[in-house]
Amino acid sequence: MKIIDWMALGAREQLDLLQRPAQAQSADRTRAVAQIIEDVRRDGDAALRDLTLRLDGCDLVDARVSGSDFDAAQERIDTSLKQAIGEARNRIEAFHRAAAPTTVRVETAPGVVCERMLRPIRRVGLYVPAGSAPLPSTALMLGVPAQLAGCPEIVLCTPPRADGSADPAVLYAARLCGIEQVFRIGGAQAIAAMAMGTQSVPRCDKLFGPGNSWVTEAKQQVSARPGGAAIDMPAGPSEVLVIADGQADPRFVAADLLSQAEHGPDSQVLLVTVSERLARDVIGALEEQLATLPRADTARRALASSRVIRVDSLAQAAQVSNAYAPEHLILQVAAPRTLLESIESAGSIFLGSWSPESVGDYCSGTNHVLPTYGHARAWSGVSVASFLKQITVQELTADGLRGIGECAVTLAEAEGLEAHARAVRIRLSAQEAAS
Repeated sequence: MKIIDWMALGAREQLDLLQRPAQAQSADRTRAVAQIIEDVRRDGDAALRDLTLRLDGCDLVDARVSGSDFDAAQERIDTSLKQAIGEARNRIEAFHRAAAPTTVRVETAPGVVCERMLRPIRRVGLYVPAGSAPLPSTALMLGVPAQLAGCPEIVLCTPPRADGSADPAVLYAARLCGIEQVFRIGGAQAIAAMAMGTQSVPRCDKLFGPGNSWVTEAKQQVSARPGGAAIDMPAGPSEVLVIADGQADPRFVAADLLSQAEHGPDSQVLLVTVSERLARDVIGALEEQLATLPRADTARRALASSRVIRVDSLAQAAQVSNAYAPEHLILQVAAPRTLLESIESAGSIFLGSWSPESVGDYCSGTNHVLPTYGHARAWSGVSVASFLKQITVQELTADGLRGIGECAVTLAEAEGLEAHARAVRIRLSAQEAAS
């Protein structure tokens, strides 16, 4: 990785430096996903069986996970993993319960009461990937807030393994979240099934979860259909930006960069530092750690599109970070909370030397389903609020309407909406006639 001096670049060069690696855009894939969605819409379970056989090599007569499958999964995984999943679930629940939105009731004027009530989304669909490795942590990150929101029906899809079974750890995590409707379906066909429904898979109102480019494309396509399912957020490759000062431990910084680089070759990692010595030390530490990293080839491909940026001050580092709007932001500086005040856009932030991004992925309590590819400028990570509808209510007394009615009439007339004005005037006239 080359060290780049931020201040030596012009404005256009700085902007270009912060561009993500071009996402693989394939017209062929777009058409293929559209065909998968159409096949599932038209043929339902028959299409799912055919696609699973063709793409996953499994002939599943019934894709739904049975009660005995859940029981067998619980017996199959070892005690230490069960304990870790349980501990992580408890911390995720503690944080998400505390951060959940609450109902509101405010008297905005005498006799005028405005409220916000919360209602869970009736049926939600969760996608838990299982590419190079199963992700029971994603089952927790989606299942816990859905359960806390009180969603009446939760559907989960996860790709089958080579033998046609679902990963036992994913099933164990799902059951801990009260999820019993699990289907061994992966890829774009799983998204299509949850978005439109089949004979066995219920149609869902909103879809959640990360996935590969096929899953991402499918989510975008089904959400764009008239009456299509909503989705949690725009998605892109995983990423991290680390801001480090001269006191940071280069081994820690390198480990944090590699923890994201190993996700996939389209992941991106950035180091922004005020210290050129630290930058050189981190580059050396990367090579040392890559030598023993099992996914070193994947990480090296990601590092090829990554950057080390030297800046003149931590304030400038914060500006670079805000312009990039990373999914994960790590502040490895002497006074991270002081720098935190300057951060405007990030999916999740990790403060100080002892806060690796890995704990956020698994068990600190926050959520790892986060906006990527710069979407943190306007989007937030998954939370209990993601699974709730926030409905406003207003109730006025006669005196309350008299107090604010003329305000409504004046604004309605200014907008040329006479029926709006009359809906108020008629009531005010009725009050006068009755008095």
